[in-house]
Amino acid sequence: MKKNITILFRVIIALLFIVSAVAKMYPSPYFAISTFEVKQLYPLGFSESIAPWFSRILIGIELALGFLLLQNNYLKKIIIPATIALLAVFVIHLSYESFINGGNSGNCGCFGELIPMTPIEAIFKNLIAMILLGLLLFMIPKDSNQTHKFWPLAVVTLLTIITIFVIAPIKSNEELALPTELPTDSSSVSIVDSVVVTKDTIIPTGIKKDSVAKTEPKKVEEKAANEPPKKKSGYAQFFSKIDNGRKTLCFFVPGCDHCRLVAKELTELKKTNKNAPEVFVLFMNEEADKIPDFFKEAGAEYPYKIVEIIPFWKLLGTGKDTPGVKYLWNGNEYKYYFGITENQFNPKDYEQLINKTYQELNKK
Repeated sequence: MKKNITILFRVIIALLFIVSAVAKMYPSPYFAISTFEVKQLYPLGFSESIAPWFSRILIGIELALGFLLLQNNYLKKIIIPATIALLAVFVIHLSYESFINGGNSGNCGCFGELIPMTPIEAIFKNLIAMILLGLLLFMIPKDSNQTHKFWPLAVVTLLTIITIFVIAPIKSNEELALPTELPTDSSSVSIVDSVVVTKDTIIPTGIKKDSVAKTEPKKVEEKAANEPPKKKSGYAQFFSKIDNGRKTLCFFVPGCDHCRLVAKELTELKKTNKNAPEVFVLFMNEEADKIPDFFKEAGAEYPYKIVEIIPFWKLLGTGKDTPGVKYLWNGNEYKYYFGITENQFNPKDYEQLINKTYQELNKK
């Protein structure tokens, strides 16, 4: 009976570690690990150069411990104590996080995005695992006559770490710095003497460039009084006209169902409301092949750029999640919807917002 209980405990904890390591690579290794770095390691103070190495080594060790708990070499002397120590570090970190930020919300990242778990839930899970491991230390008999081999531990640990680096290779700074541009802007924009001309603009024939300039000043003064002063939003590197007029800037993941729903709601809004701003999309470089299907489901195509995963999360902002929608007017940000909880996109709220004048927006 005692032997069966020890085997059961070992299998349970081994599966816990293996599932935890694999879950941190769901739905795809590079996406999941990069998300883990941005959401979990960056807030802890890890630099952008250290975080990719630490995350992969940590997941590799976690996976190795799961396998090593199922073998007998140095089980009582090294493997179980090392596992308890790792769990203790997790508990200390999660306790601090709960104390600072509150432990009843957010995802601790223990099982990645596969099984969201709050810090408090994770603490209880780790404490139970530590108790089971403590019991194993007392229940497993000492094998004084058995010769233990260290090489299986080293080989398994090295192989798991190398495997993580192979399936989720670290990308260079050059790869992460530059957005990928695909030519899908169908607005056919050209500029004539600072007058933006689109395919929907009708220009009377026979008008000279200088005559346009002469009739503009009064209109410009009147327009300036009814709209915010121009400001650099920081997104002109992606869309050259993003800081001109009213715009809707979206942060989407091609395979995200919530993102597709928001895109569909924006399309419906543009059909029914003449004040609906132009829509521009920044896509995360995850399942980019699904972008055509994304627009098909949305009911319209919009100008877009593809951004690598880590830069995308930085653009989205710390503590924020997709889908993200910003209302910009001359580069000024008036509203930012994000995630699928209390700050999620609300089409009715957004319609009321875009119908407001500059004076109404600035009322306190």
